[in-house]
Amino acid sequence: MLSISKRAQRGFTLIELMIVVAIIGILAAIAIPNFIKFQARSKQSEAKSNLKALFTAQKSYFQEHDKYEEPVKLIGFAPERGNRYAYYNGTTASIDRSTVSETSTDPQNADWISIDKYQFPEVTDAAGETPLSGTATQAHTSWTTTDGTSVTAISTVGVTAGTGGCPDCHFFATASGNIDNDSALDGWVISSKDGENTGICPGYATGSSEAAAPAGEPVNTYNDVNCP
Repeated sequence: MLSISKRAQRGFTLIELMIVVAIIGILAAIAIPNFIKFQARSKQSEAKSNLKALFTAQKSYFQEHDKYEEPVKLIGFAPERGNRYAYYNGTTASIDRSTVSETSTDPQNADWISIDKYQFPEVTDAAGETPLSGTATQAHTSWTTTDGTSVTAISTVGVTAGTGGCPDCHFFATASGNIDNDSALDGWVISSKDGENTGICPGYATGSSEAAAPAGEPVNTYNDVNCP
């Protein structure tokens, strides 16, 4: 009985503990990167949802006025605070969300909305906050309408977002944000016209199914989850 009691109280050997620690380390090495990617993908849903709302706002305005407009207040586009992406319906003036109350130098004509730096102060200005800055890896390269009426070359964040005049009425909006704290920006576009997107990564080829940019559908022009 004594020998059985002593055997039951015996602990793990050093080798057994090292094996357990090694197994935990291997599992963590596999799980943590996948968890970070999963978190980043969940953040992308914000851009898709808000760009769809912008598209709906533009279409509703068009039904009443037979034209698209860039000022976000005019069309009724107002995404909730806490946005990790900046939204560009144009590049004239911003709605600044770096303080408790959003501000603008030109409220009636403001056509893009900054990242909510009041809630996310760690996000840098390069992360989609200032159009034309060009200081980070850009979220967009080019988008072309399939009917050939316009070619949108986006060399810097949000620079060509805006509307085209009637009778060939159309609008083009973008979203850019930093969802994994590197120097690259996650980029999205939405348009009232069918088009083709040439993304930086994974390097869509013109004419491929991945390059399709249907009207009214948010298209990921630079996937910061999968790209470097």
